[in-house]
Amino acid sequence: MASTVSKQKTPAKRNNHNPPAAKPFLKWAGGKSQLIEKFQELYPAQLKQKKLKHFFEPFLGSGAVFFDIAQNYSIDSAYLYDINEELILTYRVIQQDVSGLLEFLYRYQKNYLKLDTKKRQQFFYDQRTNYNLQRFNIDYNTYSDRWFPRAAQLIFLNRTCYNGLYRVNSKGEFNAPAGDYVNPTICDEQNLLAVHRVLQLAEIKKADFRQVVSDLKAKSFVYFDPPYRPLSKTANFTAYSHQDFADTEQRQLAKLFKQLDTLGARVMLSNSDPKNHDPSDNFFDRLYRGYTITRVPAKRMINSNPKKRGAINEIVVTNYAIG
Repeated sequence: MASTVSKQKTPAKRNNHNPPAAKPFLKWAGGKSQLIEKFQELYPAQLKQKKLKHFFEPFLGSGAVFFDIAQNYSIDSAYLYDINEELILTYRVIQQDVSGLLEFLYRYQKNYLKLDTKKRQQFFYDQRTNYNLQRFNIDYNTYSDRWFPRAAQLIFLNRTCYNGLYRVNSKGEFNAPAGDYVNPTICDEQNLLAVHRVLQLAEIKKADFRQVVSDLKAKSFVYFDPPYRPLSKTANFTAYSHQDFADTEQRQLAKLFKQLDTLGARVMLSNSDPKNHDPSDNFFDRLYRGYTITRVPAKRMINSNPKKRGAINEIVVTNYAIG
């Protein structure tokens, strides 16, 4: 699988002019921005003591935890993985050629904002159709200039689709409907420049969660944020990619969690709490017996029914004591 070596491999540092902090540039189902403050209490003590130097995130998504750790803790390198090839393509473009991406995003913003509501919807669906068709013409393993418009198209669709939801069907087609925004920020130049700076310490790979074992180093912190186990049979949104992540994969991940524990890594994992729906469901309690399980309140941010975007618990599993 292809990996990237940045053209500007230097640690991300704040300078005396205090440039804006990088934050997630995509809205992603299950994104952790809302939980960062709580997560900071759950990070291993060794990270806060500057004893952990390498960070691994095998389910990258919006990257909220990576952005927090890269900018607020003393790490030397980060390894970021995801099986979603569109996501990895976009991260690599921002890392290596953010100026080229900004040119395309500026055009999207200029062209979209001047349209009325009806024409905006048509523009969105035209872009969505083109996006789905063009995926057959992209070489996802070889970096090229053709990646710029592809990455820009993904960001545009994410910024203008309903609820900012990245969703694909079983064929791998992006199928979120158009949103209804008055003035969406399509070209967030300052944040993308900040993201570009922070990504200079990262190696970014299209790979599944098992890749972490091959790259693991001493003094490492690994954070897993897999597609969540559905809270109920009718709440089974896991379509970040066209590949399923069912209970079989959850068990494989737990096995890897235990393997990393034996290898000396500090490991943290988040997931949905089945007890929100069924208090007797001990799936994760059994799967991670012997480890520290913390339940934290969160908000269900993505649901077709706004009334169901309420407070729920999520679980955080660590192979170290908290506090």
